[in-house]
Amino acid sequence: MAKSTHNSLLITIFFVITVISISSPFSFASQPFKFTRAPRFPKKLSHQTPPLQQQQQQYRYDTRYFSQRLDHFSFADHPSFSQRYLINTEHWVGPNRLGPIFLYCGNEGDIEWFADNTGFVWELAPTFGAMVLFPEHRYYGESVPYGSQEEAYKNATTLSYLTAEQALADFAVLITDLKRNLSAEACPVVLFGGSYGGMLAAWMRLKYPHIAIGALASSAPILQFEDIVPQETFYNIVSNDFKRESTSCFNAIKESWGELISVGLKENGLIELTKTFRLCGVLKKTDDLADWLDSAYSYLAMVDYPYPSEFMMPLPGYPIREVCKKIDSGPESISILERIFQGVSVYYNYTGKVDCFELDDDPHGLDGWNWQACTEMVMPMSSDRDASMFPTYDYNYSSFEEECWRDFKVIPRPQWITTQFGGHDIKSVLKLFGSNIIFSNGLLDPWSGGSVLQNVSETIVALVTEEGAHHIDLRPSTSEDPDWLKEQRATEIKLIEGWLNSYYQRKKATFNM
Repeated sequence: MAKSTHNSLLITIFFVITVISISSPFSFASQPFKFTRAPRFPKKLSHQTPPLQQQQQQYRYDTRYFSQRLDHFSFADHPSFSQRYLINTEHWVGPNRLGPIFLYCGNEGDIEWFADNTGFVWELAPTFGAMVLFPEHRYYGESVPYGSQEEAYKNATTLSYLTAEQALADFAVLITDLKRNLSAEACPVVLFGGSYGGMLAAWMRLKYPHIAIGALASSAPILQFEDIVPQETFYNIVSNDFKRESTSCFNAIKESWGELISVGLKENGLIELTKTFRLCGVLKKTDDLADWLDSAYSYLAMVDYPYPSEFMMPLPGYPIREVCKKIDSGPESISILERIFQGVSVYYNYTGKVDCFELDDDPHGLDGWNWQACTEMVMPMSSDRDASMFPTYDYNYSSFEEECWRDFKVIPRPQWITTQFGGHDIKSVLKLFGSNIIFSNGLLDPWSGGSVLQNVSETIVALVTEEGAHHIDLRPSTSEDPDWLKEQRATEIKLIEGWLNSYYQRKKATFNM
């Protein structure tokens, strides 16, 4: 997040990786930074006001509210809350023609931001005569229980209803009630979702097969739990994204962590780092700066799109390439940290309008994903010595548990997601019990390592692109889309059409494109 005289630069707030500070210089040097929580999905914190250009609605929709139960799985007398949802029926052919309903499973943030960044769904609606529905995830945006974020985020008791299971139940209740009111009970529902929303879309298809006939789960790391995938996968992919552009860039970043420690330990070293990285306030500890750099590298890998975008920040096409150009082209007279600063400035200050940088992007602590990560979304990650450009560290569950207890007075349940939704032996399980799910991934996206990358059956399909980044297929189409992206979307459309045709045939109806 950057402070600037131009408010328009406050585009997106994004996830922070918590760093544990190590006081001993010797232990600090041997294992410089120890990241205890996984990197986070791109999203916009709901408590921040969008910049002016983001407030301009790209797509037409009505904003409505639905009264939801706080707890779907008990009969206790809890207060209800208003769930916001966005709806467009402009192209819907209606219940008599069994017009489909395209439902995007809301992520961990303001639903309007996701709606504005999911152009694929809006572009499909006229072709299929579909209604478009974007329900907001509970505890985010305006869909906050207890009347305010302050009360909802107050403690572990009020936060206890922030779970994926409750969110899926919200979606199921909302769509069931909406269809009943529109006499559209027979209209098929197709689910869409990217990132955490993609996980929800896949899980909802499995948990509520009677409600949705299929799901497109883009960049959905449903296997990033327990010991299903190697813990070093995420950071290895980020590192490979940089190495593929420039080995010298990769090596410079890898070397910079030690230099960061060395400068930080000097007398007035934190002041020197403050000046080098143009921070708004004096750096308190090197961990905070390392966290800021780690966030930039991770997000650059996620949004390494082949064309300019403003999904996270205003960025050029293939932004990692531009970052490495800055790092590699710096004169020998400047330090490695100065070259690193020039590189990350592509991410944090591509427009050149930023005056200084603020490291704390969530000063009020109202980040619901921290709670989710400390309860059920436990994604173990580590960084190995050879393949990763990040500091070497091993995942330490005990430290993670201590941090979650300190922050929320809660003990994580690392086995709960796989108990509830599955994950182990995924190919055999999905082949026996699942159908009509598309798992789409780009291999530049570090979250792809925790997703399904091989076809499971004829109806559970993995679409994998070498050059794709984080749910690029769901983004609006542009004149700069490469051929492989156009082909990927064409395949997705064909599969969705097949789901609908099969449904209509069973209903003895005719579907015309």
